Amino acid sequence: MLSSFISKFSAKASEFNKITTAVIDKAQILEAVKFARDEMKFELLSDIACVDNLNLNKPKRFSLYYIFSSLKGSNFIIQVDLDESESIASVSQIYKSANWAERECYDQYGVKFANHPNLRRILNHKDFIGHPLRKDYPIDKYQILTQSDSLVDEMRDQLLSLGLASEENDEFKIKYTFLNIGPSHPATHGTIRNFMALDGEKIAACVTEIGYLHRGFEKSCETHTYAQIIPYTDRLNYCSAMLNNVGYAKAVEDILGVSIPDRAIFMRVILGELARIIDHEVCLGAMFVDMGALTNYWYLYNPREKIYNFLSRLTGARFTNSFARIGGMAHDFYDGWQSELLDYLKEVEKGIDDTLTLVEKNRIFLDRVQNICKISAEDALSYGFTGPNLRASGVDYDLRKDKPYYYYDSFDFNIPVGSCGDIHDRMFVRFYEMKESIAIIRQAIKRIPDGDICIKDKDIMLPPKSEVYGNIEALINHFKLIFDGIKLPVGHYYGASEGGNGELGFFIVSDGGTMPYRLKLRPPCFYALNAFSDMVRGGLIADSILNLGSINIIAGELDR
Repeated sequence: MLSSFISKFSAKASEFNKITTAVIDKAQILEAVKFARDEMKFELLSDIACVDNLNLNKPKRFSLYYIFSSLKGSNFIIQVDLDESESIASVSQIYKSANWAERECYDQYGVKFANHPNLRRILNHKDFIGHPLRKDYPIDKYQILTQSDSLVDEMRDQLLSLGLASEENDEFKIKYTFLNIGPSHPATHGTIRNFMALDGEKIAACVTEIGYLHRGFEKSCETHTYAQIIPYTDRLNYCSAMLNNVGYAKAVEDILGVSIPDRAIFMRVILGELARIIDHEVCLGAMFVDMGALTNYWYLYNPREKIYNFLSRLTGARFTNSFARIGGMAHDFYDGWQSELLDYLKEVEKGIDDTLTLVEKNRIFLDRVQNICKISAEDALSYGFTGPNLRASGVDYDLRKDKPYYYYDSFDFNIPVGSCGDIHDRMFVRFYEMKESIAIIRQAIKRIPDGDICIKDKDIMLPPKSEVYGNIEALINHFKLIFDGIKLPVGHYYGASEGGNGELGFFIVSDGGTMPYRLKLRPPCFYALNAFSDMVRGGLIADSILNLGSINIIAGELDR
């Protein structure tokens, strides 16, 4: 179908690392996106990345990259170039994930999308002047918000679209009770604000405001070398920092076309699956606290501390590990790590089993979570759900199986899949994923080979410290790599791995220098929260609290 797309839209096509990019005219975008979904069978619009071409000597100021993913593990990119004065049609009626993706492009770059249902700022505040990811916006310029947004105008627009308000008057202000849940509220699991219109205890409409933890990850990446970015990735989904390290390092390594040694691969698998376990334990433990089940919290959290002790001893940091390197790992496992880790896994497994014993047939628990805040497989795909949230809706999609990397296709493990996409399914998919992660780690411990943990390429990897201190060539190599950094070939690339929340993607544009010209993160929970308002509408306030926990929103990943 790719040749049909190129022929139909007279597209200019190029390929890098098995991903084709097709450049089309902006007038064709609606038809092209429909073709990608319906004919080419790309079920997911994973992301929309905007690039400011100001310093790239291109004829048009901006380029939009529509990144598609299929459940078979393939990717496809549509590129559209725009002048600063031009607008482009919104595709949010085709893929619901485009709603927030387009708002982000508008907010950060000023690109306008015609017929968008709610083209407002999303990561920056309402009084922000300018567009911070443009190349001519200074990185050290900040703007303070002095008065928060009431969100009443956005609520009014949403109620109008639902037929619950009138254009003629503001009776909705009297008809409904309005409640802010967050941003400063323990049940928001981070700095997130949900402004709700209530009819009794039922939610008539919900407006979500994010951006409270926006730290400029992507802007900062433009002023740091590729190796210097690794500590920043820890602060994305900080509940599974190692998966962020590995996902980013893998994306850069794929661009460079390098393969890391097998021992390093197995280290990444073991540490990545440990990170997945602690991520799920945070999600589930916090949810149990939200519903008043404190005993379950301790069953999950106490063993989790043992994993943090292991990571701390190995990496020197408990929480933000910064342990992966482009081309390998920071250093090897310590002596005796296997038996220590296997003992910890037994405690994690017991905590999971003890928790399941308490809740699996508990009527009070089941009444709280079954058939609550359901989302269908079709809607989950349209909203860009991936990971446990998508699998809970019955879609068997996991990059470890569907686009295998790091020998995942050689491990014996199953992909837990739900049936109806309710809170119950989102919780239990995570429970059983932890069991599968434990199985993967045990297999990896048995199979891990001896050997190097880093590639031997002086243009990518720093020489060992023992050589730097006693060898002039290694010393020169060290200084050159520190000052000059790694250089990537000119072009753009999208790489993704299976993060704790789903498809963790990195879209990288290189101008041939030692710093990324543009680095766009594809954060899985950004698209999950996009669906939150629709999921809670018609439900109870208490249901919305549990639903927010069940989709596992991590503010560092969400806001960046």
